[in-house]
Amino acid sequence: MNCIFCKIVAGEIPAKKVHEDEEFLAFHDIRPAAPVHLLVIPKRHVPSLADVQPGDEAMLGRLMALVPRLAHENGLEGGFKTAINTGRDGGQEVDHLHIHILGGRR
Repeated sequence: MNCIFCKIVAGEIPAKKVHEDEEFLAFHDIRPAAPVHLLVIPKRHVPSLADVQPGDEAMLGRLMALVPRLAHENGLEGGFKTAINTGRDGGQEVDHLHIHILGGRR
């Protein structure tokens, strides 16, 4: 598999991590669009939100519940923006489900 996010999960490519557990990894985006720009990914390869299966509901719930905690831990107490780009026409550049957390300015 030639997925850059899977390679980050495997430790083959370095990343500035802010969270890691058995199921998820969060790290700073290498091309930030805001003062704080994190990516949160499931460690298991899921190509996009369009590829989520019925058995993924619990994982998606845990992923979404992690987002505000990471935002707060990274100084975004005043608010933040989230984005999930899905498919090429939706702006997705890496074929691995990921949530952008952006903030740090009004």
